[in-house]
Amino acid sequence: MSRVKELEARLDHTERQLRLLQKISRFMVREMSLGAALQEVVSLVVEFMECDSCLLYLRQEQDLVLCASNTPHPETIGKVRLHFGEGLTGWVARERRLLSISREAYGDPRFKLFTNLPEDTYEAFLSVPIVSGGEAIGVINVHHRERHEHTAEEISTIQFIGEQMGGAISKSLLEEENARLTEETAEVKRQLETRKVVERAKGILQRRQSLTEEEAYLRMRNESRRLRRPMKDLAEAIILAEELGRKEPAARD
Repeated sequence: MSRVKELEARLDHTERQLRLLQKISRFMVREMSLGAALQEVVSLVVEFMECDSCLLYLRQEQDLVLCASNTPHPETIGKVRLHFGEGLTGWVARERRLLSISREAYGDPRFKLFTNLPEDTYEAFLSVPIVSGGEAIGVINVHHRERHEHTAEEISTIQFIGEQMGGAISKSLLEEENARLTEETAEVKRQLETRKVVERAKGILQRRQSLTEEEAYLRMRNESRRLRRPMKDLAEAIILAEELGRKEPAARD
């Protein structure tokens, strides 16, 4: 190959990678869930790599969990998992190394069978780790049904995708975790506020009607059910009535 043709081929390869990354980046920054974005990404990989299947796993503590597939099934997404280091996928994550098998991937001694994944019967297997901050946070697997010699372009492309996606996925996971913790904090605050109001109203009933703590609570609960109103609303009404009752004598004076 002449130097000019070599440079033209390298330019074409780089431009294809750039277009693919730009498409992937658009999905990762859109206002959509991480799961939906990953589904779009694997579809792009299948189109670009001309493979039969693409599976994307993300790490959850010491497991790798299937989070996206170009042919997703309810019984697999979020349910198929393997330990870090287990099977071909786990090996790629643990070693943080690319793995390319052109034929009989199911015969590799590191292979682990998942009976509900049709990809387990496919011949060719190409896998790269998704790395962020020096740690493997996931794995991308590319499958071909028939024997397939992975080209240098295919290998470098899927490796490029794994390298570039790490930061975007980590950022999205962090944002989702922050959102979850924010909502959890708000919910705990709501529960605490309700508990304080109920406790105060319960004390008022105990004093005014000579009830035990349990009797006061049961009366409030039963009344809440009868009126079909939240316990907090009923408790606030009891507290308001108590406060108004205290003000009435002063107003008459």
